[in-house]
Amino acid sequence: MPNGADTHCPYCALQCAMTLTPANQPGSAPAPAAAPASLAVPVLDVSGRDFPTNRGGLCRKGWTSASLLRHNGRVTEPMLKGSDGVHQPISWDQALMLITAAVKDTQKQYGMDAVGVFGGGGLTNEKAYLLGKFARLALRTSRIDYNGRFCMSSAAAAGNRAFGVDRGLPFPVQDLDSASVILMLGSNVAETMPPFVQHLQGARDAGGLIVVDPRRSATAAFTADGGGFHLQPTPGTDLALLLGISHVVVHEGLADTEYLRTRTSGYDALIRSLNAFWPERVQSITGVPATLIRETARRLAHGARTGGAYILSGRGVEQHVDGTDTATAAINLSLLLGLPGSARSGYGTLTGQGNGQGGREHGQKSDQLPGYRKITDPAARAHMAKVWNVDESLIPGPGLPAVQLLQSLGQPDGVRCLFVHGANVAVSAPDASAVVDGLRSLDFLVVCDFFMSETAVEADLVLPVTQWAEEEGTLTNLEGRVLRRRKALTPPPGVRSELWLMARLAELLDAPSTFSDDPETVFEELRLASAGGLADYSGIDYAMLDRGEAAYWPYPAGSQGTPRLFADGFAHADGRAVLVPVTPSKRARRSFANAAAPGSLALATGRLLEHYQSGTQTRRVAELAASQPEARLLIHPATAAARNIADGEFVAVSNERGEVVCRAELSNTVRTDTVFLPFHFPGQENANRLTEAATDPISGMPEFKTSRVWVRQAIPVALPTGAGLPLHVKEAS
Repeated sequence: MPNGADTHCPYCALQCAMTLTPANQPGSAPAPAAAPASLAVPVLDVSGRDFPTNRGGLCRKGWTSASLLRHNGRVTEPMLKGSDGVHQPISWDQALMLITAAVKDTQKQYGMDAVGVFGGGGLTNEKAYLLGKFARLALRTSRIDYNGRFCMSSAAAAGNRAFGVDRGLPFPVQDLDSASVILMLGSNVAETMPPFVQHLQGARDAGGLIVVDPRRSATAAFTADGGGFHLQPTPGTDLALLLGISHVVVHEGLADTEYLRTRTSGYDALIRSLNAFWPERVQSITGVPATLIRETARRLAHGARTGGAYILSGRGVEQHVDGTDTATAAINLSLLLGLPGSARSGYGTLTGQGNGQGGREHGQKSDQLPGYRKITDPAARAHMAKVWNVDESLIPGPGLPAVQLLQSLGQPDGVRCLFVHGANVAVSAPDASAVVDGLRSLDFLVVCDFFMSETAVEADLVLPVTQWAEEEGTLTNLEGRVLRRRKALTPPPGVRSELWLMARLAELLDAPSTFSDDPETVFEELRLASAGGLADYSGIDYAMLDRGEAAYWPYPAGSQGTPRLFADGFAHADGRAVLVPVTPSKRARRSFANAAAPGSLALATGRLLEHYQSGTQTRRVAELAASQPEARLLIHPATAAARNIADGEFVAVSNERGEVVCRAELSNTVRTDTVFLPFHFPGQENANRLTEAATDPISGMPEFKTSRVWVRQAIPVALPTGAGLPLHVKEAS
């Protein structure tokens, strides 16, 4: 890499463009004098690169991303756990033989589905594709799913049933620049993907930025002084709020009747479903004033008529047991207004993980085959059998979505041997304590990672794999744009690509078909596998990506790609979008009306500016860890005062699933009936000790946002070495 490598950030789905250059090269910034590392890895400088999503800007995570490449905690050899619980290095030959024996022994004793695979939304398209193929042909198991089930599954399910296809943003992100009105639903982009905020500036300046969030997040605060406003509903009532806004659109004659007549179906049934949600009733459910409900509908309608209205949804409204229905309600509202497919308006959902879009298209999900094909579709199965050159009967049927997969760990008829790639389920999964118990009950656990994550600590065998700057491949960002990841460094000796690992294991397991460890070769096969599917990549190749050509799927061979979906129709057979009537479920109604638990509060979980996902990477970056070293519970001053809690004091946050101990931070940004806890921290600060493993019946999405908790003072009685957090607490007198 003499002159640097143009690539993309390893974190979120905005996939900001950056250039990596060796420090002290001409034009580079001086290398830091400190930061010794045990690895003989060159120091790299990071610079933002002009690209439509970030326009040269990066967030704090992006600017510091290269520091992890030299981190002295890097796993660089296969590590086997001994009888004393301590991991010791072994050779790759030993590791491969142990895995092969474990798989064969497990399947001989318990059956093929006793081996499972848990993937990640940060894997490249090539690794995600080959992981699905490896699970189904080398392991012969149906038990594969991934952590994208925790963040995108409800939006995907809603998009598929309304539009016939799921692509996060069905338009280029820069289209938002000219918007006069943007309704942001449950997404705090100012902290989760800061460069995205520039695309909201036009709507903010026009007084049309409207943010829906129970917390006054940084994004909600961005509406200040711009003429927009913040809607702060009771947690779990987003669906009712959207039905109320839609009611106004219909009953004030604001709907686009011509669009509805020519481009949608299901209008009559939808109208009947909205009748019970007039603004004053919705105000009594959500706490949002009826005047603001009406004003939101009117502003959206005006923006739609003048050519610049967008509705964007995020995890805040989707990570619920009725998340699919809530996302559907947002889509219904957008269809009533005639937004999807319009020249200067639209609807989209904001993908979170770096390859959250591509990672769910090519075979990691329990019910899908590459190209976004359904695994139960005979035509899809026949297509894949032909590409893989195997008999169709060798391809297993659908497996279990992520939460059910994790609940099956160690069970007599469940998964006994598990592979984990690109995920830290010990921190990120709901009801995390139960998940850790499941990991510990396995006969054999293999984790591929760069660091000893909390999940890796539980593993029998930890395999060192390449980081982002050490590998080639592609990713698909939140717009459905396929991007090139370019290698900037040679990985440390002993580190292997997951493509190499799967190819070697497939050989040892006598798998049918072929398994290459060359990323471009795998991508060429992915192209064939995706051809004719909803997510068709067949017209994309490395050469065009290396030339910088924009590649938005679907991109059939011979086409120019599809930057803007829905301009000519939707993906259903009749070309129409489907309006699907929805209403709050009984469980959701109990959630937002739960006064039967005296003194309880709604727990919302989410991200901080400095950290990403389970924090496996960002908690190891010195600058980020120094800025946000610990979890803090945001609690309203009045709520804290009622419990005699002072700012900075330790508190115990508990429910029937477990307890979290952390410091309290008094803040007016949260409602008096709600507390907020970031989900990046492990151990006693792990927010997912408290979240419920209940799931949306359509998407399998867990309920992350409205768990009921009790908060009390806590007195630390013992401190771990080098940390300011309590090992144990006792109740304050």
